[in-house]
Amino acid sequence: MASGIKQMDRQNAIAGWLFMVPALAVFAVFVVIPIIFAVIVSFTDWNGISPPTDANLVGLANYKKVLITPGITQTDFFTALKNTTYFALGVVPAQTILSLVIAVVINQQRLRFKQFFRVSYYFPSITSSIAISLLFMLMYQKDGVINSFLNTITFGLWPPVVWLNDPRGLFHIILGALGITVSTVPAALTSTTIGGVTLWNWISGPSVSLLGIMLLNTWTTIGTMMLIFVAALQDVPLQVYEAAAIDGATSWQAFRKITLPLLRPTTFFVVTLGMIGTFQVFDQVYVMSSGGPAKTTLTIAYMVYREGFRNSAMGIGATVAIVLFFIIFALTMIQRRITEGRES
Repeated sequence: MASGIKQMDRQNAIAGWLFMVPALAVFAVFVVIPIIFAVIVSFTDWNGISPPTDANLVGLANYKKVLITPGITQTDFFTALKNTTYFALGVVPAQTILSLVIAVVINQQRLRFKQFFRVSYYFPSITSSIAISLLFMLMYQKDGVINSFLNTITFGLWPPVVWLNDPRGLFHIILGALGITVSTVPAALTSTTIGGVTLWNWISGPSVSLLGIMLLNTWTTIGTMMLIFVAALQDVPLQVYEAAAIDGATSWQAFRKITLPLLRPTTFFVVTLGMIGTFQVFDQVYVMSSGGPAKTTLTIAYMVYREGFRNSAMGIGATVAIVLFFIIFALTMIQRRITEGRES
């Protein structure tokens, strides 16, 4: 009897592995092998044009050039890190909060045409990112729809903004309105550098051009996050809300004491997806600004493309990609400790 059970278990295990072989093969070919190849390339001076066998091993020289050695590459990397960080700090909270609010509204039992609203909000997420970026480029023109709309609601007081060609940082604009400029700040802010970038530029905030891309990215991603929250909200037992209502809890108290705690795992998942997506943003930057103006929209992912395919420095590009992986991994672990919690 025992031998028969073991034989059946063995057959089930073999069948399970046979079913997994196609998926594992695809995963290995398109994920594992490219990652291993990228790690190897990061230790070489391969230009991406000649055969990889002609590349020379340079050890940690690429990593030193990107992270330690002063120069254009190091400055560009830390500039890209600054821009990407501002991009993530602006987009992730906005898309998480907006998608949660929309999900809560759409999940209302008495709301009519719920399916229509779900499809409408999700539609930008499934539309071509390139097509939407081109559309927004037209809207962001100096005489485009956005400036015309803002000019209308401000009764002609809104000055036309060249959204995709304005390198000024938002925080610098605000400080400038308060009379704080380069000539009035302490010398340490303009002389001290981190990775070739002065402290004054580190606190510049996202540029006007980067803000335009941030708004676009938020609009195109809230639909996906909304569906994730809607699925999680539908798993919350209605009896819990009924019990809270009997106890005299208001709608806000039920949302704060019941909905939010039960959505912690989902919130962690949404924030993680958002953070990974923002740190890997490329297509919208490529289409709308190509890293400009004045490198204020240069992101880490775009720098990987620029170094590897435009500057023919595939070794540097692979190095930046590996550093980006460790940044995302570290931030995900930190974020997990902060946002993930037990359901209560």
